Amino acid sequence: MFSLNKAMIIGNATRDPEMRYTPNGQAVTSFSVATNRRWANKESGEMQEQVEFHDVVAWGKMAETASQYLKKGAPVYIEGRLQTRSWEGQDGAKRQKTEIVAENFILLGSRGGGKPTTSEENPVEEISKNDEKSSADEKPADDTKKEEEIDIDEIPF
Repeated sequence: MFSLNKAMIIGNATRDPEMRYTPNGQAVTSFSVATNRRWANKESGEMQEQVEFHDVVAWGKMAETASQYLKKGAPVYIEGRLQTRSWEGQDGAKRQKTEIVAENFILLGSRGGGKPTTSEENPVEEISKNDEKSSADEKPADDTKKEEEIDIDEIPF
């Protein structure tokens, strides 16, 4: 039997990414993304909202890119797999943390202003684990790349 471990979220970064290096020199960046769910209460008709916070970890070139371009409050699409880590705290208590290990992410633009931006005004940058760009190619998305326009009113948060 096959299995699938895939997580896809669109939300806003809750803090600036924190990058560090493992002892063998591998870059690793961690950050959090908040997603919102809104619905109307069936009885009262009032709008209600629930916020979820997701811890995200990126490795290698993607970690360096996330650290460089992703900022607190920025909308971002994350695609990856769920992974749970376990450890023993300094107080001796066992702890667990489930996080998304990013395999791909797309910077969706800025939160500023009132009107939504199109890809021509603010290019969408997609960073994938499989990208093999040289460090000379490290720049925002090419203006010639045509992306689908994102309607802010259709995003559920």
